[in-house]
Parts: sequence; C-alpha cells; structure tokens
Amino acid sequence: MRITAAVVEELHGPFVVREVEIDEPGPGDVLVEVAGTGFCHTDGIARDGDLPFPLPGVLGHEGAGTVVAVGEGVTGVREGQAVVLGWPSCGACRNCQAGQPRYCLRMGELVGGGHRLDGASALRTTDGAPLSSHFFGQSSFATHAMTTASSLVPVPEGLPVEIAGPLACGLATGAGAVLNTVRPEPGTSIVVYGVGTVGLAAVMAARNSAATTIIAVDRHASRLRLASELGATHTVDATDTDAVQAVTDICGGPADAALECTGVLPVVRQAIDSVGMLGTAVLIGGAPAGAEFTADHLTTLWGKTIRGTLGGSGHGQALIAALMDLHLQGRFPFDRLVESFALERIEDAAEASYSGEVVKPVIRMGG
Repeated sequence: MRITAAVVEELHGPFVVREVEIDEPGPGDVLVEVAGTGFCHTDGIARDGDLPFPLPGVLGHEGAGTVVAVGEGVTGVREGQAVVLGWPSCGACRNCQAGQPRYCLRMGELVGGGHRLDGASALRTTDGAPLSSHFFGQSSFATHAMTTASSLVPVPEGLPVEIAGPLACGLATGAGAVLNTVRPEPGTSIVVYGVGTVGLAAVMAARNSAATTIIAVDRHASRLRLASELGATHTVDATDTDAVQAVTDICGGPADAALECTGVLPVVRQAIDSVGMLGTAVLIGGAPAGAEFTADHLTTLWGKTIRGTLGGSGHGQALIAALMDLHLQGRFPFDRLVESFALERIEDAAEASYSGEVVKPVIRMGG
C-alpha cells in the first residue's frame, strides 16, 4: 500500500516528505491511519544519532489515528476505532510480567531496532529499497503506521484524535513522573526544571495530586506564565536567578522532589542540589549519548535518591487512558500546549520545538 511519510535519509539529515510503501498487516499487526503525531525532541535525538536508529527510515512516536485493518490473531481492537499509539513492550520478560512494561528488557530493540520485534521492516521505498520502521513500535510521521494491538489505547468520545498522540510519550512522561514515580504525599513540595511539554505535564499532574508547593523553573517567561495558569504555585526565571537558592527560599529548605526535564547537565546538578535528606531527584530529560553528571557525595549519602524514569513508568496504557479522562474533566488541559503543522511543514515544526516558540507541535497528516 502506498502512503506518504517523512523520511530521514541520513544522519543529521532533513525530514523528506515522499511516497513510500507499507505492508499489509501480518499476524499480530494493526494498521492505523494516522491523524496527528507530536514532534518530540527524542525524534531529533534519533535523527542525530544519540538514540540509535538505522537510517534511512521513518521516525515519529506520538501518533494517534483510526484503526483501518488488523492482522490475523488480533483481538481487542476493531476497524474504525480511534486510538493513541502507545509504547511497545514484549509482554513476556520479567519487567513486563512485574507490571513495568516501560522497562521491558527488549525496549532498546523495540524502540530503535527499525523492524518488527520478530521480523522485517514494514516500510520500503517505492522502488523496493528497505526503510527502517517501527520507531517506538510505530514510525508515525506518516499517513499510516503499523503497530500492535497491545500498545493501543482507545480515545474516548469528545477528545479530538488528531491532538491525542503526545499523550503517548511527552505528556505521559511528565505526568507519570509525578503520579507513578514521586507519588506526592499531602503537603509535598515539587520543583520542575524545564517547563516544555514534559515539565508542563508534570505541573498539571502535580496540580491533580496532594502536592501543595509546585515550582516551575525555566528561562522562557511565556512558559512560566503558562505554568502558573496550569497549576504552578511559584515560578523561577533561571535567566538571572540562582534557581537552587530560589527553591530553598520558597520551600524554607530543600524541596521534597525535583524533576529534571531538560537533559542539560548543569540543570541536572541543580535538580539534584534542590532536594535534601530523603528527597528525590528524578531525571527525565534526554542528554546526548555518553553524557555524565556529578552529584555531591555527602549530601546524597544522607538519604537522597537520584533516579531515572522512562515514559512515565508503570502501565503506560492505563496512564494514557487516565490522562484522557482527566482532560475531558477539565483537569489536564494539554490542548493548550498544542499547535498544528501540516506534514509538509515538519521541518518548521521541528524548528518551532527547538526554539521554544511552540510547546508541542503536532504534525497533522490531513494538512
């Protein structure tokens, strides 16, 4: 079947929109007609080689759309159903069996292998040359994506499917870091470093928790204003302020939890220094491959926890479904972060994301 996709042909290369061929769904496959896909910095990291993915190929991992065909043996989804394409997992390893599919032991292969877990790529050029597919189990910078039933989350009536894709990664990552990792107790203080998509999702999730002090730290005044509107009780402009000292002043001491959403190594250190004894610093942002960070040994020894998180942890499908319900209840207004771009403008969407002009660009496949 001939579809349109944004193909990255070489390392650091542009997204080239052109026709490609996609297979018919095989056993266990689900073919989704994509309505919209969020642009995430992880897509840029993969294009530039910091997250290995064989090129040429198709990226995109925050897709949502409508099921148009299912392969042999598929149950639980039907043609015509609106769905978010969530993260893949093998379902069989010890971490999956323990209820942590975000940490599937085959995640590296599932995310960046460029093919089905047990087979070939679903994509090829119009002249038959191979293209890597199944980025995060979907490769959804395209009008159609091949995935599996287990990764799909039904979109409830009333939520526009074309904007729902970012719930699969950026929004779930930030919200899950609060709800699944920090799990705030009554009166908890949380500081969020970097209020892009992930950080603002964390702010909204914290607002839905028992946390009473929610501090947003960023260098963009517009994003700090938005953070205040979405639930931050305090904001810190790090352009000309010592953020760690500001957090200490606001909290009357160290924060209980700090979420680092930038991947910028000096900011990682600030997040770690913002929490004290029995505090938790959660590392979320993606730094370049091989990056290392430092922490003060003594203050870490005194009961501090530094931990990473992927995709919001826990059962991603349950988290995505909950965030959709919260949105429909007016408690998780992620639509305020979204601006749409036609597929032909995917390079503009990437630039708007990197510059900070747009919080969450969504590539609309229908224009």
